[in-house]
Amino acid sequence: MPSFDIVSEVNQVEVRNAIDQVNKELGTRFDFKGSDARVEYDGKALTLFADDDFKLKQVTDVLTGKLTKRQVDVRSLKFADAEKISGNKVKQAVTVRTGVEQELAKKIQRLVKDSKLKVQASIQGDAVRVAGSKKDDLQAAIQLVRKSVTDLPLQFINFRD
Repeated sequence: MPSFDIVSEVNQVEVRNAIDQVNKELGTRFDFKGSDARVEYDGKALTLFADDDFKLKQVTDVLTGKLTKRQVDVRSLKFADAEKISGNKVKQAVTVRTGVEQELAKKIQRLVKDSKLKVQASIQGDAVRVAGSKKDDLQAAIQLVRKSVTDLPLQFINFRD
């Protein structure tokens, strides 16, 4: 039976390269001379550091620009509130979302079920597997999910006949 998986993945190498570019640019920009602006990455989350809220916004803009140039979808980033650390300095945690969260997986499953297409959706950990008897039904399900889910970048992989 033909099937495919719906996942949300981020290319970690490209994220790391973009962060290296951001830190290099922050070190050479005139408006950041002598400031403690930087971005740290631990594999799952980013931490943005800056001297004040205005510079934190500039660091965010540089980060999103570099990620976009490297074809990393910025919808996979979840920004937390900025918090003050010593003195006037601020930091902001940014989570890199990978995998389809349980709540979104249930929404996708319900969407496919309510569409009256002859396909079944099942949750497989942090992915959703869609199976059906015809390729055309699966392609219609892909189009339906693409139109409906816009807050997280989704990939459709493992298309099997």
